[in-house]
Amino acid sequence: MAEPCVRIAEYTDPACPWAYSAEPFRRRLDWLYEGRLEWLPRMVVLADTPEDFEKKGLDPEHMARSHRRISRDHGMPIDTRVRPRVSASRPACLAVVAARREAGDAAGRRLLRCLRVHYFSGEALDEPATIAAAARDAGLDPADVEGWTGEEAVEAELEEDMRAARRPSPAARVLDHKLANWSGGQRYTCPSYEITRVQDGATIAVPGFQPFAAYDVVLANLVPGLDRREAPESAEEVLTWAGTPLATQEVAVVCDVDFDSAREELGRVAAQRTVGADGFWTLPAGDASRAAAT
Repeated sequence: MAEPCVRIAEYTDPACPWAYSAEPFRRRLDWLYEGRLEWLPRMVVLADTPEDFEKKGLDPEHMARSHRRISRDHGMPIDTRVRPRVSASRPACLAVVAARREAGDAAGRRLLRCLRVHYFSGEALDEPATIAAAARDAGLDPADVEGWTGEEAVEAELEEDMRAARRPSPAARVLDHKLANWSGGQRYTCPSYEITRVQDGATIAVPGFQPFAAYDVVLANLVPGLDRREAPESAEEVLTWAGTPLATQEVAVVCDVDFDSAREELGRVAAQRTVGADGFWTLPAGDASRAAAT
């Protein structure tokens, strides 16, 4: 397989519904440029403690309303019931950094995805049981992940992620409406990307949630000679390629079809685990031939 020619530093957090809602766009980019993009998740840490959210007025009722609106607007499955409490995101972010450091970038990406799925399915993101279940889903030993998170080097790497997120590039600062304020200045919102051409280090910052066209234009200009694959022929092909359960919206965006068309086709070939108003689709056992790639 060809080497990656673009590295994308993804400033994100497993608790952010906007970063979660951008997953279909990331999937489509991975399909179009398979093997040529390298994603490097960098943890923002939206809340060290539940109180950090509550101080901003983000109580369980507010979270439920926000999740309901974002899910309806952007199509990703979210359990929008009012939760008993809000969750801190730091423990989950620390687990992602631990997996990334000790097991490689791909493992960190898998764990990030699994944490998102568990959280937006209604689980508390800062509960050890949630992190352990996500680790198992990501093919990691929960005991290993728990042990790694106690290492000083992992904590230091998380702090460096946070510092980088709070030093947006000069170009990103021009779009200050796409940044968030904090006590020390401004930071990237989730998701924000720093997209770098490997050949010469040229970097374009894309702060905040954007439509797919924004990422498409950046890559077309940054690597104009890079081949793009045609859209997949079927929803089944997408599920086999991904090797992991996908939401209807993810399949629709990768296939470049509307949500209802994707859902109808998925209903003929896959089984759904319901979450909120939609859910995650899986091919029958034995049909998915590709190893997990999240």
